Amino acid sequence: MQSKAKTVDQYILELPDDRAEIIAATRNEILKNLPKGFEETMQYGMISYVVPHKLYPDGYHTNPKDPLPFISLASQKSHIALYHMAVYAGPLHDWLVSEWKKVSDKKLDMGKACIRFKKPEDVPVKLIGKLSAKMTPAQWIKAYETARKTNVKK
Repeated sequence: MQSKAKTVDQYILELPDDRAEIIAATRNEILKNLPKGFEETMQYGMISYVVPHKLYPDGYHTNPKDPLPFISLASQKSHIALYHMAVYAGPLHDWLVSEWKKVSDKKLDMGKACIRFKKPEDVPVKLIGKLSAKMTPAQWIKAYETARKTNVKK
């Protein structure tokens, strides 16, 4: 369910109360922990944290006009989703799996970059804050470029 909201505040205001509350709490935790240099924006209809063009002029490879995505947070139809590109294309996957076991007895519902939470009370806000703090923009750019070189078809 992609939002047409132009601002993060508008996005949150459009959510049902239970979703708005957990999305706002998660957003605050991300902002509190996110290293300097990332910017909050709306991207692909979600709250997103990106490496701005001033730090990475090449932008995202699928559309260089877009800044390089890092984390996105969304209220989907049947779940709350956290998309973390460094879990998919970087070194944070194993860390997240290990830390998840410390905070939840539920199975980690994760795709390549998407972590899904069925209920608002399932969202581990503090863990997401810690995950948000794990990489600087420079570290993410390096991991992203390494992943791109590794995945280029020859």
